[in-house]
Amino acid sequence: MAVPCPCGRTSAKGQPLALTDCCGPLHAGQPAPDAERLMRSRYSAFVQGDVPYLLATWHSSQRPAELTLEAGGKWLGLEIKHHRVTGTDTAEVEFVARFRVGGKAVRQHERSRFVREPAADGDRWFYVDGDAL
Repeated sequence: MAVPCPCGRTSAKGQPLALTDCCGPLHAGQPAPDAERLMRSRYSAFVQGDVPYLLATWHSSQRPAELTLEAGGKWLGLEIKHHRVTGTDTAEVEFVARFRVGGKAVRQHERSRFVREPAADGDRWFYVDGDAL
């Protein structure tokens, strides 16, 4: 049985997509086709503890020098509330991510901003920043 993708995407028939068919190719270097898919792949990277991917997909204008993930955190689910194209190369994704850390449940509701920029291997989307809602 294939490992389901942590981002929760499903097929047209409502079946969970496998990580290898969903966020896995993006983690391996394939460009995300849109901001929502990048958001989902970043959530999956948080679940998997893939700090290099998170940093690589963070826009250089806002990217931290280093990123340390909360030890012992357990990601519980992602819900995409809204994906909106705001310009030719900009978009917003509103989401709710749930996780537990230190026995405490946390609900992160955010509107994130993304930008698409040219790269040597084609256009790439990057996470810029977000507002807590």
